[in-house]
Amino acid sequence: MYPSFGNLAPRDISSRAAKRLVDKGQGVGPKKNGVYLDFADAINRLGRDVVEERYGNLFEMYERIAGENPYEQPMRIYPASHYTMGGLWVDYELMTNIPGLYAAGEANFSDHGANRLGASALMQGLSDGYFVLPYTIGNYLAPMLNKSIPGTDHPEFKAAEEAARLRFNGYLSTGGTKSPDHFHRELGKIIWDYCGMERTQEGLTKALSDLPALYEEFKTDLCVTGNGESMNQTLEKAGRVDDFFQLGMLMCRDALDREESCGGHFRSEYQTEEGEALRDDENYCHVSAYQWGGDPMKPNLNVEKLEFEEVHLATRSYK
Repeated sequence: MYPSFGNLAPRDISSRAAKRLVDKGQGVGPKKNGVYLDFADAINRLGRDVVEERYGNLFEMYERIAGENPYEQPMRIYPASHYTMGGLWVDYELMTNIPGLYAAGEANFSDHGANRLGASALMQGLSDGYFVLPYTIGNYLAPMLNKSIPGTDHPEFKAAEEAARLRFNGYLSTGGTKSPDHFHRELGKIIWDYCGMERTQEGLTKALSDLPALYEEFKTDLCVTGNGESMNQTLEKAGRVDDFFQLGMLMCRDALDREESCGGHFRSEYQTEEGEALRDDENYCHVSAYQWGGDPMKPNLNVEKLEFEEVHLATRSYK
């Protein structure tokens, strides 16, 4: 779509291009659910040795899975969700709203904003780790020098520990029939179908109708084998899926409320004639910072306006 930009085309553009081809029935492979990633030109231009040095591990992994040599045949690929744009709210020094708890790298709400280029995930971890945290954590720790630190017998610690214990005992005692993996798959399908690469008001409304019902089933029909006294991966998975439910409901709620397209958030109703994202800076030039209010379907929204001093806010265009 944008040949002059090569690999610098943002991942949302590349992903939607692949999805649209498959949706149009032009996919490749036995199930017609992929597109080709062809390295032939790169091998001819750079030589196989250079490509192998850069992508050798990836090519070996692909050949083990697909049984095809990617140096000789185009790879069959399709987008998959694997990280969330956004994260924990942090202040200027990368501290969360829990004093003393810092979130660095892509665990916080991200220098990348609503999108990022492929293969640039390490940027935020490096910048936070090298240029921010070494100069901010000390500000919090310095006043504590030579002072006693609360131990695990502190009432606040005991209360938090007991709350966590009750939560995990709840998973164990549900006595249902369906595994955490079952609910993970069902949840993932809803999010992928309705809050994935392209979103619509109708689809997001459907997701916000289906998710609470599935979450209620998770709480009443979950089956976790084993016990909580030793390492239990099924129990751990149950806790993660519970978190995924709450994150999924939050994502769908925010995607429905944000009536524009911006970066990786692409609402089909809001696009230009050329298929580019149609932003609404007048109403949505802000960070949506949600605060837990006890109900995953009713988070409290805090709006933080974005201010631009050194750069000019402009619309992305690759034409």
